Amino acid sequence: MKKLFIPLLAAQALLFQPAAVSAQKPKDFTPDWSKGVVWYQIFPDRFYNGDPKNDPKVTDQAGAYPFDVTSPFEIHPWTSDWYQLQPYEQKNGKDIYFNIQRRRYGGDLQGIINKLDYLQSLGINAIYLNPIFWAPSSHKYDALAYHHVDPTLGPDPEGDKKLMEQENPLDAKTWAWTSADKLALKLIEEVHKRNMYIIFDGVFNHMGVNSFAFKDVQKNQQASPYKDWFMVESWRDPAKGTEFKYKGWFGVSTLPEFKEDNTGIVAGPKEYIFNATQRWMNPMGKGIKNGIDGWRLDVAYDVGHPFWKDWRKFVRSINPNAYMTAELVFSIEETRPYLSGDEFDATMNYNFAFLVHDFFIQEKKASTVTQFDTKLKELREAFGEGVALNMQNLMDSHDATRLGSAVANPDGLKFGDWGKYFNWSQKSNNKQYNARKPNAEQLQKQKLIAAFQILYLGSPMIYYGDEVGMWGANDPDCRKPMVWQNLKYEPETHNPDQTKHEPDQVVFNQDLYNWYKKYIGLRNQYASIKRGNYTTLAADDAQQLYAFSRKLENEEVIVVVNRGSKPVSFSHDLLKKGQYKEVFSKKPMKSVQVKPMDLVVISNKA
Repeated sequence: MKKLFIPLLAAQALLFQPAAVSAQKPKDFTPDWSKGVVWYQIFPDRFYNGDPKNDPKVTDQAGAYPFDVTSPFEIHPWTSDWYQLQPYEQKNGKDIYFNIQRRRYGGDLQGIINKLDYLQSLGINAIYLNPIFWAPSSHKYDALAYHHVDPTLGPDPEGDKKLMEQENPLDAKTWAWTSADKLALKLIEEVHKRNMYIIFDGVFNHMGVNSFAFKDVQKNQQASPYKDWFMVESWRDPAKGTEFKYKGWFGVSTLPEFKEDNTGIVAGPKEYIFNATQRWMNPMGKGIKNGIDGWRLDVAYDVGHPFWKDWRKFVRSINPNAYMTAELVFSIEETRPYLSGDEFDATMNYNFAFLVHDFFIQEKKASTVTQFDTKLKELREAFGEGVALNMQNLMDSHDATRLGSAVANPDGLKFGDWGKYFNWSQKSNNKQYNARKPNAEQLQKQKLIAAFQILYLGSPMIYYGDEVGMWGANDPDCRKPMVWQNLKYEPETHNPDQTKHEPDQVVFNQDLYNWYKKYIGLRNQYASIKRGNYTTLAADDAQQLYAFSRKLENEEVIVVVNRGSKPVSFSHDLLKKGQYKEVFSKKPMKSVQVKPMDLVVISNKA
């Protein structure tokens, strides 16, 4: 999803809705490698600048909001105060939100390669990259092409652009491999060397207004070879007095939508998408081991089902183990057609985030333990075991307030009321939203949520920087530059209106990092956590105690969560024989004592 399209799903029925579960066990159509992996989401411009020589110029923003390529521009200082207007920004006289959209921090593919060892040390198994294809915005959901990586993410931007000028985009045989494209292949190789996986973001509903196809349509109108690619409502004809009009995604004119009919996206763009898909999955025809391991599909709900069915068949014909996950924020019943075996393997599991938010983050409005457990079960069993193990169980993303800020705003709107919450959690729309650094009590809540997310059934997805204590309101504040241990950051002192508050120190939170690493390590250590079944052992509303078991064959892990403000005790017949030990201390446990807002994990294989 993109910046400024706030009401994106407000019109949809987005509240979590329970559904009846089919008695017949669904066939498992999902890949094995992705079951239970730990995902890490990276927003490339904000992760790490590994090659300052390729930093984007102001002209690289042409066609992207806020459509200003003439005001003074610099690569934004990585360690600067987020809301503080820098001297170059002050010269245009615009406010902070105008300027944030012009900011480029210089994060690139070399930066990701440089930090793969960091991700491996954290215990990450798979990476989801926000779009890296050529596009003028920082988020890159306005693609100029799908078959090339953005030149500013590689080592030779100007040389890459010259290479691309020599191509015929309609003829895949003429497509060059630019230096940025080759660096993407190097990234894939380095990821695979570390026994990790990587997926790219596919934006197949629309392209950017400056894409090769749409620019040709604008120029040549009905004489363009791309004239049938887009939803043109009228052509430019001075004799008839008609203007060139077309449909943009969600009414946004800079994002012209592809034309669809009852068979899905029409032949021209469909062939192009399929060729680009093959390019990144089997690059240069050298084998799928050199390509990406799957795709995350943007605004999947805005592309017709017939296209996804054909595309899945094509993807699986290239790589039978490819993973496909969709951006959907729908109820169970609305989601079901996408997860029935002929389209996607999983979704970005916002419904999981909604339930966890209601239980852990809300205070006065919090759901009970019983309600939490019941709704988790409905969601867990809705699409079959294979899908459940593959769901990307996130708590935040590039399109949502960071977990570190969510915990600092309890008893606001319900996260599940997506459209309203989206707007409410943007500091630009809600001056009362707390965009300050979370305090110690709030960080403890984040710890508890993170541990539950990692120990729960499915595939936890960590948004870059959550593990080191980053905070930020919804888009654009959730897209701050990554906090690294070796960099010294200015404290945050500025409010959006440029008034000041007491300093919030911006530092790598080693304690929080250690916590994430510890629980990710447990998931990687215990097959029962990664792929085992799930059984509720206790749901005590009075004590706010929740206990569950993850079991695979003879290995069992029991997790006891205390959501309450007082210590609680948990006992169970399973523990009486003394075969269960606390997983970190190895201390035998016949009963479990849990501190407030904390958890204890025990196992028969500790």
